[in-house]
Amino acid sequence: MPGLQLTVLQQPLVWMDGPANLRHFDTLLAELPGRDLILLPEMFTTGFAMEAAQRSLPQREVVAWMHDWARQTDAMIAGSAALQTERGPVNRFLLVEPDGTLHFYDKRHLFRMADEHQHYQAGDRRVIIPWRGFRILPQVCYDLRFPVWSRNQNDYDLALYVANWPAPRAHHWKTLLAARAIENQAYVAGCNRTGRDGNGHRYSGDSAIISPQGEALAAATPYVSGRIDAALSLEALNAWRDAFPAWQDADPFSLG
Repeated sequence: MPGLQLTVLQQPLVWMDGPANLRHFDTLLAELPGRDLILLPEMFTTGFAMEAAQRSLPQREVVAWMHDWARQTDAMIAGSAALQTERGPVNRFLLVEPDGTLHFYDKRHLFRMADEHQHYQAGDRRVIIPWRGFRILPQVCYDLRFPVWSRNQNDYDLALYVANWPAPRAHHWKTLLAARAIENQAYVAGCNRTGRDGNGHRYSGDSAIISPQGEALAAATPYVSGRIDAALSLEALNAWRDAFPAWQDADPFSLG
């Protein structure tokens, strides 16, 4: 089996300009046929801004754009956006299939050091999405620091993390991606942005696709905009879980 063909787009974002960001990703997505899953950064229409939900594109417009590219590329398009919803402003991870099916996850852990918890509503549930043989867990940025929330209950094969993770702490980001892969015996893909935001924060990217053993299958060059690709094998994943069944010894717990 060829496995899941995954692409991560490590890119800069135009501050608070949804149309400009969509135009930028238009040029990149036009070059990506033959993929199964294409991952964009956190808040890919605005950058990580506390006021983003009040000035962002409406969800229907963002989803329509994602659906159009999912249909053209025959891939799931995934990334988070700041959105106004019926439950208030949220940092929502959107995943859109070629047939228009929409999945979403609202960021659970809000980054209080930037007062995100004062501006957005926290999500209250994990989401597992089946896609082309894989079970996928979407997570957003600060969620990466909370391993209990991503504990594998034998219910997922690939965790996706999208982020606006500033450069001074990029080494934490890379270390935690590998840790989540090892402890959950799952593939992990992390898509972080590059460039500077409207608050002057600089981003190195350091995006990566990590094997269940914690090894980098693909790693982006720091501070350089680009893409990384990997083919993920469900057969290899299950063989590793059978050969080294550490998951069977995890303490039982409830996520509530």
